[in-house]
Amino acid sequence: MAGPGLHQVQRLSLQQILAPQLQQSLHLLQVSSLELQSLVAEELQQNPMLEELPKDETPRIEVETPSDAAANTPDAKDELDFKQEFEVLSKLDDEWREYFSQTSVHRSHSSEQEEQRQHFFDSITEQQSLQQHLLEQLNFATLSPEQRKVTELLIGNISDDGYLLTPVEEISVSSGVPLDQLQTALELVQSFHPVGVGARNLQECLLLQLKRMGRADSVEARVVTDHLEDLGRKRYPEISRTTGLSVQEVQELANFIATLEPKPGRMFSTEQHQYVSADVVVQRVNGEYVVILNNEQIPHLRISNTYKELMADPKKFAEAKDYIRDKVRAGKFLIKSIHQRQQTIGNIAKVIVERQREFLDKGISHLKPLTMAQVAEVVGVHETTVSRAVANKYMQTPQGLFEMKFFFTPGFTTDSGAAMSNTSVKDEIDKLIEREDPSKPLSDQEIVAILKEKGIPIARRTVAKYRSELNILPSNLRKQY
Repeated sequence: MAGPGLHQVQRLSLQQILAPQLQQSLHLLQVSSLELQSLVAEELQQNPMLEELPKDETPRIEVETPSDAAANTPDAKDELDFKQEFEVLSKLDDEWREYFSQTSVHRSHSSEQEEQRQHFFDSITEQQSLQQHLLEQLNFATLSPEQRKVTELLIGNISDDGYLLTPVEEISVSSGVPLDQLQTALELVQSFHPVGVGARNLQECLLLQLKRMGRADSVEARVVTDHLEDLGRKRYPEISRTTGLSVQEVQELANFIATLEPKPGRMFSTEQHQYVSADVVVQRVNGEYVVILNNEQIPHLRISNTYKELMADPKKFAEAKDYIRDKVRAGKFLIKSIHQRQQTIGNIAKVIVERQREFLDKGISHLKPLTMAQVAEVVGVHETTVSRAVANKYMQTPQGLFEMKFFFTPGFTTDSGAAMSNTSVKDEIDKLIEREDPSKPLSDQEIVAILKEKGIPIARRTVAKYRSELNILPSNLRKQY
């Protein structure tokens, strides 16, 4: 009997592994057009056989013909001379010349328009941060070098929202700066723009703004000082009893205080804005909706003519046969994957348009329930393929620009038997609350009753969930006196 220790054991097992090329194909299907451009740019650097078509040249796409597919079978690969295979490849260069002209949104840009467009992108500058804005104001203050250093230390501790979250006592201990110097520096920073910057909490932030407006001793300041929590919970009757004001007057005070900025640094937010372009454009032509793939942002590739000429020289061909063979096949597969990506997105978009015609005609309230499994069955692909294809893709419709995932939503069956998506139900709830009497806001149960009268069966907890997703407060917090 073997003792304890390490042993080598041989074991047979079956394991499903995706081939590298299939992984690449699935990844290309999932990424956005902007990411696709980056991936193609990287591939262009690694594969000298690939080149991108000039903008002024007619786009075309290369695919594998049946004879070419046979050349990729294990038995045929060694039998087919690579020079013959490359001749087949050269002929493919003209086969798909009309593909993009039939499916793309073409935009002809004059040289002047291109220059204006490039000037626009070059003119985009980085937004100034809150800290930079405060330091800029500090340069105009008359301070000693020591005072300037202390103030810069304090500015460095201010959050992006404009608050000093670290207590000055803690800053004093960690930096060794006397507390009174930090207090003086804080008073200076709190006098800077934006109003309210340097506050240590919301209450101080609002009071700083009221002070700058000359209302330091006003009723509003007293309400903020003594009743901020009640104000946030809209407990106006309680504030009324304590202050001696009428509920209507408290309501008016609350409306004014709501105009103050709770996050002074918001205007200097460095958060990056994401700009998207439509991958699919839906246009109405002669009463019918037409799906057009926007291939303007899709790289158009081909096998380099330089290497086609190189193939004509038998001596050079013999020297680099294996290397060129691998790179050409890798390039062909990338071109095919991009073509298949566009075809899959186009086929899915056509099914969406067919199922969501009422939405295209009338708007969100007429959006129909649709699942990825239903689309997958029509297109003839797996459900996960649909999920990858619609990820990070956008569709421009007569109703606006929407993420393609927007059209996939479960739903309800109304009393009349019609299907209604949960997005449409949310839209109904939003409209009901928008039209309600502010002094008598609708409760969740009342919304349930109204929807039931319209033939939409829905539970109260579902209404509460949808209301929360719409960022709508409960009825007791929406009430206005």
